[in-house]
Amino acid sequence: MAISTADFKNGMCIEYNGKLCTIVEFQHVKPGKGGAFVRTKLKDIKTGRVIDNTFNAGVKVESVRLESKKLQYLYNDGADFNFMDNDTYEQTAIPADVVGDASQWLKENDEATLLYAGDELISIGPQMFVELEVTHTEPGFKGDTATNTTKPATLETGVELQVPTFVEIGDILQIDTRDGRFIKRV
Repeated sequence: MAISTADFKNGMCIEYNGKLCTIVEFQHVKPGKGGAFVRTKLKDIKTGRVIDNTFNAGVKVESVRLESKKLQYLYNDGADFNFMDNDTYEQTAIPADVVGDASQWLKENDEATLLYAGDELISIGPQMFVELEVTHTEPGFKGDTATNTTKPATLETGVELQVPTFVEIGDILQIDTRDGRFIKRV
């Protein structure tokens, strides 16, 4: 559906130069001399790259309808990640290269949000906070809690991150998936 620059809203998805982009920020500008224009910051959905672009006022662009589905992650069979729709019990196999970095936060039976533009899968987002068990870490030393020292720890999904020295093997940790930060011990 073609929309005008007057209809722009933050978060809207448009097709620009053959790529799907979301509008991060926009500003209508009416200079004293010349025609009005719209300054935008567009984020490429697939690469995450943000570009600045200027549209003349009234230009038509294609709007893309995005649909998100919450699916339950079942298992990884080596080549594909398998998800299930909890309403229809329909299973979907998604190749590992499409899942990408989200795979390090997916634990069996957790929910994930799949973003579709029409029939095309654009991205997979794990939950914002996940609880994962520590499978390997070096022991902390007694009395080593006075400073903000950290040590590497490997979690059950295979991801390695920095945690405080009091964390031990078997602890369940809450992790922020947006930046991979340790939040708290559960």
